[in-house]
Amino acid sequence: MRQEPLVIEENADPEKGVRTLRLKGPIVISNLFDFQNRVRSSTARALILDMTDVSYVDSAGVGVLVGAYVTHQKDGRSLALVGVNDRVRGTLSVTQVASFFRFFDSVAAAEQASQSGVAVR
Repeated sequence: MRQEPLVIEENADPEKGVRTLRLKGPIVISNLFDFQNRVRSSTARALILDMTDVSYVDSAGVGVLVGAYVTHQKDGRSLALVGVNDRVRGTLSVTQVASFFRFFDSVAAAEQASQSGVAVR
């Protein structure tokens, strides 16, 4: 599993100021650099990470997610995680960073929250 690639599908809606990255595969040190670069280069008002097909996140992956949170928080932009499974959520909880993130069951719900001005945490 940890040798699997991380496939990233990107969808941007400049009019709404939303960028969505749909991730497929584990987020681990051997495959996270493209993901990290895309997160860092995002200037959208809202970044949605669809993690429905993410099976596992290692400590380096947690670091990228926390870095994304810090950058977006500092710039007054929002970050939403969608479809996070119990294993990944457990990793975020054990590392005591789960409270940083806003979790949604669907991309549509995350988009709606970003459009309705739900406060950024």
